[in-house]
Order: sequence, then C-alpha cells, then structure tokens
Amino acid sequence: MMKRFTLTFAAVLIVLSALNAQVQNPVKWNYTASKKSDKEYIVTISATLEPNWHIYSMNTPTGGPVPTTVTFKRNPLVTIDGKTTEDGRPKTVHDEIFGIDVKYYGETVSFVQTVKLKSPVKTNLSGTVKYMVCNDKMCLPPKTVPFNIQLQ
Repeated sequence: MMKRFTLTFAAVLIVLSALNAQVQNPVKWNYTASKKSDKEYIVTISATLEPNWHIYSMNTPTGGPVPTTVTFKRNPLVTIDGKTTEDGRPKTVHDEIFGIDVKYYGETVSFVQTVKLKSPVKTNLSGTVKYMVCNDKMCLPPKTVPFNIQLQ
C-alpha cells in the first residue's frame, strides 16, 4: 500500500513538473517613471520579448487579435495627461486568420504616458497591462499583469 502511494506521488510530481516547464512567458515587463518637473512624470511600461514572439499594438482593429491595453487605477493625486503612446518598431501585416491588417511589435516596445501630480507629493501609480503574444506557430491566451510605479 505504501509503495503504491509513493509511486503515485512520484508520478504526480513528474506530471506537475512537466506542466510547469510548459508554461510560457515570452514577455518581460519593466516599469519606470522619469521626472519631467516637480509635478509631471513620463511613465514608461516596456515589454521585452523573446525571439520570434510579437505583441499586438494598442491600435489593433476590431475583429483582430487582442490589442495591448494599459489601464491606470484611479489615484486622486494623479491626472493622466493625454493618451498612452507606443514607442517601438511596428510591423504591419495582413493576418489571414483574422482577415485584417494588424500591427505588432517584436523584440521591444514601450507604452508611454505623461501623468501630472495635483501637488508635488510622493505617490504611486498602479494599474494593469493586458496583452496577447504570438509566434509563427501559436498564440498564447491574453494575459493581464499588474504594475505599481513610484512617483517621487
């Protein structure tokens, strides 16, 4: 009885290890805030992708793959100034699966947002990035990652 339990337990551990090894996360995120003035910051949310993977533009047309979206949580001390912009080398291709032209980024892309403080105080800016990545063989399900950036 104990031998069967030990063998079953070992088999479960092997399966869990194999499943864990298959989890892919080809995007590494970095979050920074650079002070432009005592009340203004440039927030940069950067993605670095593993080779052969790409992430979709925030401006992906309806009916296409999931666009990247940056959402900021409300902070009464911070005002979001304008729209988030993309900084990278986009590629535009006609995607046969979706039947539309899509824009995506490989290697790196940054999402840049200007924010203003209502008064010169230390605070945090938090939110989420929702994105989808693909390579030439597959797409991973959309993923949402939280961020928290200090504004000092």
